Amino acid sequence: MSEISTKPYLLRAIYEWCTDNGYTPYLAARVDAHTRVPMQFVKNGEIVLNISFEATSGLKMDNEFVNFSARFGGVSRDISVPVNNVIAIYARENGQGMAFEATAPSESDTDAVVEQEVNIEPPAPATPILTSVPSPAGDVKPGSSATDPEKDPEPPKKGGGRPTLTRIK
Repeated sequence: MSEISTKPYLLRAIYEWCTDNGYTPYLAARVDAHTRVPMQFVKNGEIVLNISFEATSGLKMDNEFVNFSARFGGVSRDISVPVNNVIAIYARENGQGMAFEATAPSESDTDAVVEQEVNIEPPAPATPILTSVPSPAGDVKPGSSATDPEKDPEPPKKGGGRPTLTRIK
């Protein structure tokens, strides 16, 4: 019997943390044939979804899928995102959350048979990267450094606006 991935448990934990603190949880996901989302909102093969209580109906985050209904342009749509396709969950207000390494697209059964015949081992399942999305620059105390300037050549942008998600690899 194989172990269940920690990823769905971490998704539920970050979602609960966001709601307990009054933040709006956002879910970023890779879109493929197994993902059911409105395609007009997909950019570069990815979509970002507001999964707050106010924005969704019937949210269910199990070990395989994140399912819910939401309104897009006034029309209710059923959304289904495989847990393996989730690349991040974070709070909209401050960008804090967790990013995950994107997993390879699912293979069909015939592809798996071909791989076994030619003795090619499929890649090991990706495990979540246990890093946090960096907090805004305003959280850094004067005289301390939040990042190594040699690794991050761009200074943080100041000013209002929407927080952005930074993937850490």
